[in-house]
Amino acid sequence: MSTVRYESPEPGIVFVTLDAPETRNALGDKLLDELLAALERAAGDDSVRVVVLASSHERVFSAGGDLKAFAQDVPPVRRYAGLDRFPRLYTLIGALGKPVICAAGGDVLAGAFGLALACDLVVARRGVRFGCPEINVGVFPFMISALIYRNVDRMKANELMLLGDLIDADEAARLGVVNKVVDAAEFDATVLSWARRLAAKSPLLLRLGKDALNATRDMSLPEALDALRARLALALTTEDIVEGVTAFREKREPNWTLR
Repeated sequence: MSTVRYESPEPGIVFVTLDAPETRNALGDKLLDELLAALERAAGDDSVRVVVLASSHERVFSAGGDLKAFAQDVPPVRRYAGLDRFPRLYTLIGALGKPVICAAGGDVLAGAFGLALACDLVVARRGVRFGCPEINVGVFPFMISALIYRNVDRMKANELMLLGDLIDADEAARLGVVNKVVDAAEFDATVLSWARRLAAKSPLLLRLGKDALNATRDMSLPEALDALRARLALALTTEDIVEGVTAFREKREPNWTLR
């Protein structure tokens, strides 16, 4: 049975939903492979303008890595090779060329915390928790430490990873790892509203912008400014720049190109 659902509730918007409730959406090999395939499908479809990562579980977005698999007797070479799924996933989201919203309707734990941090926007239901509890069972959050250190101040990042305590959505918002926290009754509508807002923007400029952010975020300031100048020059050659300004001046909705 499939562990990931791929659905388009309306044009331009795709929901990629983790759907393995019996394991609390543990990020095992099967789910990760299906998640990678779903994201690659969205990346290759020009009609898709925004991707929403969601969960079918009422209380858990994902419990993170599959702890049962961690304890299995597997040859080291095979285990090492299988671990490439996590960096591939986080890298793919950054290079997707389309904005990705994490709809955190349940607890976002361990490797799934890294998954949320890899997204462009995070909308959380009030009361859900975020964190790295795996240290409490003898597993260090190796893979997601790179993402945590890029999104959370060092000392707080150390606290999350070394103590394994969870934080609620409101605290996550104060730390800057969640964009918006909403009550349960408003959660689905808010996620869809944000997806619609993104889908209404120029897909070409969103892709150029996201690619620029992904490419320059770890550069020094002079290197980043030089690279961004070239990307701005490229953006200024697009039809969507002209269309956007023209539509604004004519007080009408813009007609964006598909690419």
